[in-house]
Amino acid sequence: MTDVVRLLLTRPQAQADDWTRRMAALGVPTVSLPLIDIESADDPEPARLAWAALPAIDLAMFVSPNAVRHFFEHRPGGDTPGGPPDAAALSTRSEWPAKTWAATVGPGSAQALIAHGVPAERIVQPPEGAESLDSEHLWPELRRVAGADWSGRRVLLVRGDGGREWLADRLREAGAVVDAVSVYRRTCPSADAATRTLLRQALAAPERHVWLFSSSEAIGHLETLERGTRAGDPPPDWARVRAVATHERIAARAQALGVGHVVLVRPDAPAVAGAFRMLSGPTLESPT
Repeated sequence: MTDVVRLLLTRPQAQADDWTRRMAALGVPTVSLPLIDIESADDPEPARLAWAALPAIDLAMFVSPNAVRHFFEHRPGGDTPGGPPDAAALSTRSEWPAKTWAATVGPGSAQALIAHGVPAERIVQPPEGAESLDSEHLWPELRRVAGADWSGRRVLLVRGDGGREWLADRLREAGAVVDAVSVYRRTCPSADAATRTLLRQALAAPERHVWLFSSSEAIGHLETLERGTRAGDPPPDWARVRAVATHERIAARAQALGVGHVVLVRPDAPAVAGAFRMLSGPTLESPT
């Protein structure tokens, strides 16, 4: 096995591919170990009904790039599944309603919205330089563009199965009528032979790997996969594991697992690259 330290990308595969390109541009070697699989919702009808109601919606909140992708798969007039529309579909697809704001907490989701034709000036997200990219930092921006009084305004949350209710609660408290549509499901990936091999290598040689965690759920799946692939081996020494976490809740979940060295950063490539370089040194005095 190579002595090169690698960044382990645990995002769903579609996002891992993008992060591989971004990190390569910054000189960071990566390997993909997706800890979440994304599947389309079983029933497409709620997404179709949401599209029909969209012109009357004041704000559509997208929780992730996966929410964008799977919502736009049901766009009337046809986006191609998994991506923006082709040239033939551009003349027939439904345009983004002029009155509807689109909100998201991350630049990846914002870029996905723009790729699907949502005007950049109708997208609201946490400001550049925000300490964290989450609902708490999005809420002041929503109040700035739309005011504090949301009485009677309609909001659509586009998400997977479940999720945080913090922003929905704030919007309801401000008077908004909030509905949600689930357009995808998150599942624990199956452990094929390649996954089992990479997982064992990473846990057996933690000094050669730095984990990138962008989801608390992914850490739970890691624990499940590790137990399922142990095959009589002793439990891993989590205290030797090094990880980058993109939110304080994710960092806390990693520490609860026993991960010994966790660095908290914004979920953007330069910040992750900086944390990777700090963690990939030959020694660490103490956890951060």
